[in-house]
Amino acid sequence: MKKISRRDALRLAGGLGIVAAPLLLAWRGTRGAMAPKEGVLGAVERANTSVEKFLYSGAEVSYDALTPGMGWPSYHVAPGDGPPIQPPGWRLKIGGMVDRPLSLTLDELMAMEKTTLRLEHHCVEGWSAVADWTGVRVAELAKRAGARETDYVEFRSFDGPPDERGYWSSWDRESAVHAQTLVAFGMNGKPLSPAHGAPVRLYGASKLGYKQVKHLTEINFLDRETGGYWENRGYEWFGGT
Repeated sequence: MKKISRRDALRLAGGLGIVAAPLLLAWRGTRGAMAPKEGVLGAVERANTSVEKFLYSGAEVSYDALTPGMGWPSYHVAPGDGPPIQPPGWRLKIGGMVDRPLSLTLDELMAMEKTTLRLEHHCVEGWSAVADWTGVRVAELAKRAGARETDYVEFRSFDGPPDERGYWSSWDRESAVHAQTLVAFGMNGKPLSPAHGAPVRLYGASKLGYKQVKHLTEINFLDRETGGYWENRGYEWFGGT
């Protein structure tokens, strides 16, 4: 798989004609504006999704220096000042359109083949940071569960208001099973902290921060796109970096 730098990825994106308007409107969503889902700009967003899927499906992006811990803001949507509390008996469930549904403890997940990747996080608010993430590739979990050839993968968590079914995001399958997409349980050589998504979180090179679901509980292979916590509030669905 070819490796490219972020600068080269951006040049390629420009050459393919990706239009920035939907992403800019998604960024404005942090200040109350809503990204369009219909009309001309909605059509542009859908076109961008096709181009972004092509751009990220066959390339690995590489990065350099790690960002100090103070350079990593932490977010959650559950009520309270601290990160959400891990529920008793937590397991990671792999389901949806699969032949062999899985329900894994953290120890069982950590016993699988591990991968460590240095990836750069890009937040829709404009900051970025680099870390080493250790975990299991989503592609390996898909293989073990016998996931069928669906177009979408949904990721759910125990973060979120008590009256909702947790924070979630849905991804295109190409990005979800990319070689640089992990279910991570380690960050910079240490166990994942609650602030950054313990016990496990989703992390992939091709997506903006709001797509990287922390406090993961479910991975579902689906034949439909189910939106997401921020996507349903107006953010761009593909959310590519």
